[in-house]
Amino acid sequence: MGEKSKSKGFCGWFIAFLILALVVGAVVYTIRKKFGHSNSDKPAPVPGPPGAIDQKYASALKTALQFFDIQKSGKLENNKISWRGDSALKDGNQARLDLSKGMYDAGDHMKFGFPMAFTATVLSWAILEYGDQMDAVGQLEPAQDSLKWITDFLVHAHPSENVLYIQVGDPDEDHKCWERPEAMTEERPLTQVNASCPGSDVAAETAAAMASASLVFKKSDSTYSSTLLRHAKQLFTFADKNRGSYSENIPEVATSYNSTGYEDELLWAASWLYHATGDDSYLEYVTGQNGEDYAQWGSPTWFSWDNKLAGTQVLLSRLSFFKAKDVSSSYGSGLQSYRKTAEAVMCGLLPDSPTATKSRTDGGLVWVSEWNSLQHPVASAFLAAVYSDYMLTSQTAKLKCDSDSYRPSDLRDFAKSQADYVLGKNPMHMSFLVGYGDKFPQFVHHRGASIPTNAKTGCKDGFRWLDSSDPNPNVATGALVGGPFLNETFIDSRNNYMQTEPSTYNSAVIVGLLSSLVTTSSAVQSFT
Repeated sequence: MGEKSKSKGFCGWFIAFLILALVVGAVVYTIRKKFGHSNSDKPAPVPGPPGAIDQKYASALKTALQFFDIQKSGKLENNKISWRGDSALKDGNQARLDLSKGMYDAGDHMKFGFPMAFTATVLSWAILEYGDQMDAVGQLEPAQDSLKWITDFLVHAHPSENVLYIQVGDPDEDHKCWERPEAMTEERPLTQVNASCPGSDVAAETAAAMASASLVFKKSDSTYSSTLLRHAKQLFTFADKNRGSYSENIPEVATSYNSTGYEDELLWAASWLYHATGDDSYLEYVTGQNGEDYAQWGSPTWFSWDNKLAGTQVLLSRLSFFKAKDVSSSYGSGLQSYRKTAEAVMCGLLPDSPTATKSRTDGGLVWVSEWNSLQHPVASAFLAAVYSDYMLTSQTAKLKCDSDSYRPSDLRDFAKSQADYVLGKNPMHMSFLVGYGDKFPQFVHHRGASIPTNAKTGCKDGFRWLDSSDPNPNVATGALVGGPFLNETFIDSRNNYMQTEPSTYNSAVIVGLLSSLVTTSSAVQSFT
């Protein structure tokens, strides 16, 4: 009886101790969860050259870059896509221009200059930040080739200082046909902006594309780089001196790519021109009255083909992180305003931040729009990865979000979470990057992919392929489709273009994001 009581007493003490330990552990966990991001003021070590390759992201990057080849217009060189061929060879003929190159914007055969230029700018930025990582997995050359295919078009589309051709094709007529691009016979009218019909948004975005690309090709082709920079300067001057929105002056373009304002593109272009030239006048432009009027300091926004403010804020933050040319002494106040707003953007993205956006799916995907739902989370994740690397390289240990602090690794974890969702870690267990993984969309809204290469179709006859219940005969490898609904459902149907249509600008942001995650390396402190 005595032994039994002794044992019972020991058990009681043990259970009490166990409960106490669990309570203490829970308290510690709660405190660490709330304050753990700031438990050390010591910055993480700066990584060296590209290290171990993450094969998941490397494979996805190789896949994503292939969509640019699928979207190419013109006489294809070293064509790697078996079901694609030459197309639109006469584009620009009526103006005695060669506008045969460039890329079709989505599942149709239009060339829209506004999103195409944005595609080039973001692709340039990705190469400038992560070219070493692309090179480590053999994808730098394909990325540069795709970029040049667009900038070649943009150079030809700018035949004189105050004229820029911003569209090839008529959307209404184009959408009446369902055919392969190789079989097109309809008229391809041209649309331009000029001094009497300005388009500051599209002209400035094209200037940004030219300026950023000039940095990409500066070492490998200095002559081409100089040509791009000359066009960039002229286009920025044209955009700034002849202010107006292209979709207000040409209302018919508003149904496709309506611009909500040109002010963000002016700041974006000037920022890239500063990086490309080192000319302080461009820095004065963005930090002076134009910054006060247009930068929306303190108000975080979403980065997209229509709104460049968040991208501008992150891009200009690199100057205060790395104190390039001691610009902080002359332009510190303005640059700090950009950086503080970039920090607000980051704080809105971090899921545990006090100011985190509540607009997310249950699976953790940032949610902004049901149309092309993946554009904003992927673009946001790319910016987060870039900002994380700026912090890491500059030995900035923490980012303050109200009372909490976060480390570069927290931003990188967010970027990974969005990439992983796209690649299949989601409630649907589906990859939204076509050709990656075991399960991906089979009914992509894309004309060329949906029609067999040996099919003879006219403009109207091809609609039977749009309505076919069979999967696409050609895989649109690398296409990033529109994405899921807020309730995390996805209807894989060609006629559901809200969810199944891909775009080249989606490809640009996913290439940027995946390039940042291929391996870990430090950020370059200057693009030059």
